[in-house]
Amino acid sequence: MNRFTQAIVRVPSANLAEGISSAGLGRPDLALAFAQHAAYCDALRACGLEVITLPAEERHPDATFVEDTAVIAGRVAVIARPGAASRLGEERSILECLRGMRSTIAQIRAPGTLDGGDVCQAEDHFFVGVSARTNPEGAGQFCEAVRAAGYTASTVDIRTNPLLLHLKSGVAYLGEGRLLAAPGLPRTPELTRFEWLEVPAEETYAANAVRINDRLLVARGFAGTARMLEARGYATLALDVSEFRKLDGGLSCLSLRF
Repeated sequence: MNRFTQAIVRVPSANLAEGISSAGLGRPDLALAFAQHAAYCDALRACGLEVITLPAEERHPDATFVEDTAVIAGRVAVIARPGAASRLGEERSILECLRGMRSTIAQIRAPGTLDGGDVCQAEDHFFVGVSARTNPEGAGQFCEAVRAAGYTASTVDIRTNPLLLHLKSGVAYLGEGRLLAAPGLPRTPELTRFEWLEVPAEETYAANAVRINDRLLVARGFAGTARMLEARGYATLALDVSEFRKLDGGLSCLSLRF
């Protein structure tokens, strides 16, 4: 597994509740969302990361889901182009932030769209989801960018699975050649090279976990998944992200880790 040292997060905006949602779980409680976000940042620090905190963007209520704006790996950084029209522009401040850290930054160009939540890195391979937010043109541009940096890449079409907004809604790389996967994730030849740990059907949301160095961040409240991971020896850290789930967000969405 790659070792992470830093993470970028963005403070939720006061109009967070106006963000895009298809979850049908009601409006988020803003005070609770702030508390959950603070606990999430504390967890990143407990995993050994320096946390770079960006200010809220009132123009973009979904901007706290900072992962969708970029993909950062050891040899490449790619600025995304969000697939939801209301989110276009979120990526600009991320580009400015990264300019001081990376000498070479690729960017997804129109008509391509790419959400970072559709990109799952497993060692030196990138899986890129083609989804409602990431179109084939954007996925293709991303694959070209990472291949030029010496990585391999392949696409996974998840458009037939209505439960998966993004690829990482249904899969997380755990290290040690293992994937945590949701039922119904397409079994492409590249994905089946890995060992699969499948979450229970009623715990699809728990497939969005985040391996950070020696810890594994998991969503609180999914006992079956937690038992399975702990039985495999993973040191889990359970976090409550209920208010972000109401906006179709998960653990990985709330940070850019590198």
